[in-house]
Order: sequence, then structure tokens, then C-alpha cells
Amino acid sequence: MANPAAPNNAEKNAQKFFKKAEQSDTLAKRSRKKERSDHATKTAKLRELRLAKETVDKAEADKQAAAKSEAMTDAQREKQRKRAAVVKPAARIRMTY
Repeated sequence: MANPAAPNNAEKNAQKFFKKAEQSDTLAKRSRKKERSDHATKTAKLRELRLAKETVDKAEADKQAAAKSEAMTDAQREKQRKRAAVVKPAARIRMTY
């Protein structure tokens, strides 16, 4: 009769299979974690570059707007003010019953 305490070959093979499967799962998990980390790092770097570019672009736009307003003559300012002051009345809707 077989000794119940000693595992048979089928059990040993199954244990080896599950151990190998577990190791490959942990390896895959480590790989995915590394990929996510790399992706997050890349995204943070790109975000930082985009924000820096937006800051530079905004500063340049402000500088150009200031230069444009300085170059504007008094007559041009007055014309712009008058244009902004003219407000068209709202369109009237005639309703019939």
C-alpha cells in the first residue's frame, strides 16, 4: 500500500506546474508595474515640458500685446474706445397673437 504522507508523481508535477505559473505571474506583474512607472514618468516629463512651453508662449504674447498697445497712437486708442462704446440694441421680436 502507498504511503499517504509521501506525495505521488502527479502531485509533484502539479506542484511544479503551479509554482512555475506563480513565478511567471509575479514576473508579469513586475513587468507591468515597471511599464506603468515608465509611462507615468514619461507623462510627467511631457506635462512639465508643455507647461513650460505654455508659460513661455504666454509671456511672449503678453510682451507683444504690451508692445502693440505702446505703439498705438492716441487717435487709434480713441477709435478703439468709441468702437467698444457703441452697443447695438437687442433685436426686437414682434409677436402676434
